[in-house]
Amino acid sequence: MKTCLGLELGSTRIKAVAIDEAFRPVSAGDYTWASRYENGVWTYPLEEAWTGLKAAIAQVENRADIAAMGVSAMMHGYLAFDGDWKLLTPFRTWQNTITGQAAAELTELFGFNIPQRWSIAHLYQAVLNGEYHVPRIAHITTLAGYVHYMLTGVNAVGVGEASGMFPIDSQTLDYDAGMMEKFDALIASRNLPWKLSDLLPKVLVAGESAGVLTETGSALLDGLLPAGIPFAPAEGDAGTGMTATNAVAPRTGNVSAGTSIFSMVVLERPLKKVYEEIDLVTTPTGAPVAMVHCNNCTNDTNAWVGVLRETARLFGADPDAGQLYTKLYEKSLEGDVDCGGVMVCNYLAGEGVTHMDAGRPLVVRTPETKFTLANFFRSQLYATMSTLKIGMDILASEGVAIDSLTGHGGLFKTPVVGQSYMAAACNAPVTCMETAGEGGPYGMALLCSYLLHKGAGESLESYLSQKVFAGVSGSTVQPDPACVEGFNTYLQRYMALLEVEKTAAEKL
Repeated sequence: MKTCLGLELGSTRIKAVAIDEAFRPVSAGDYTWASRYENGVWTYPLEEAWTGLKAAIAQVENRADIAAMGVSAMMHGYLAFDGDWKLLTPFRTWQNTITGQAAAELTELFGFNIPQRWSIAHLYQAVLNGEYHVPRIAHITTLAGYVHYMLTGVNAVGVGEASGMFPIDSQTLDYDAGMMEKFDALIASRNLPWKLSDLLPKVLVAGESAGVLTETGSALLDGLLPAGIPFAPAEGDAGTGMTATNAVAPRTGNVSAGTSIFSMVVLERPLKKVYEEIDLVTTPTGAPVAMVHCNNCTNDTNAWVGVLRETARLFGADPDAGQLYTKLYEKSLEGDVDCGGVMVCNYLAGEGVTHMDAGRPLVVRTPETKFTLANFFRSQLYATMSTLKIGMDILASEGVAIDSLTGHGGLFKTPVVGQSYMAAACNAPVTCMETAGEGGPYGMALLCSYLLHKGAGESLESYLSQKVFAGVSGSTVQPDPACVEGFNTYLQRYMALLEVEKTAAEKL
């Protein structure tokens, strides 16, 4: 039985998922890691990326049967290398909000929103800062692009991943040439020894060959996989999320919810205005997508679950982490639809959508608040999607049509709960498939299977709809009117709470 292997370096776990010829996950492995806040920068050590990849791959069964593989990772951020692929400065992740000046200047220059976490914003901020490493740069890439290069020797990324580095022209399926010229002109007076086109990886679309696992790459993985395995183009977690939820056609959308949360809606037409809250990226085939990306989702919830588990241990109990999450999620359903006045701001990091440069998690209540476990945990879950809702409301005001919205990621693992709250937040039906918890690595494995199938000339949209997801069971939750009203009440309080959050970030 031939399988396809999807790898993903996510925010909290490095995962490997193998799927069979019927697109079913048949084996998986993972490794837990966490970002570090060092010298004012959120980062991960690249050495641990390799430790985690090997640990996850080692858990995959029947590795000799792998017919194709690919790498996905958290999108955006900044990895700068010299000509020998030596790292010049620690990896700067998507969590950082340290490129405000660069992002604002580039947005104005291009007439196109450049978020702080995009690679080009990090590069230009380093130029503005006069950082020592800038003249020595030979390559910039993403985490997925780096791992892909080390395993294959091919310096390329998928178009969806590339669209988080620099704006993409969906007609040419390459970086926007006019904007690249503007950037080179912008920095010309600094007499740097490179042009932007020298630094960026090549752009590939879904189905194109992106090299094979080399002998050197196999050795980096301690021989866990044999050389010669074909690779699909490296993609970001946005592109793999769209693939995993069959949301790559116009008027489809998905919400990926884990450490961060983001929605992706495939557009029928360009937006009328430039919005700082909305990113314009692409599907793995280069179609334009509106993305609402929020840095903060379940990190604060995870911390509270840890405290509650520690409390249980005081009484001799040691609940399984998965069961504890399930019980707390289900308990939240008993809470009031507006959380009884309990307010949570879940910002551990800064948040671009609401223009926060730093985060201070808060729990706030008034004397008359009904402070119960159900209301508290429901507020935790509402908070994970409140900032997303602010961005989704902008798309609604633009008349963006969404025929279907699919949820995936850890927030949706417990049946119905996260799904119901997301349906209320977006006032739209939310579907979760059986693979809702698999997310990115499953989507990457599907892109690998498409690579093997591409010779048939079928589009990715048709391949997913007609082959992968034909007859796949899932559950759809319609928005409950009372819950919609309750969430809207909560959101008004949440937006007022953000003024408190700003003060907390300034004073604490």
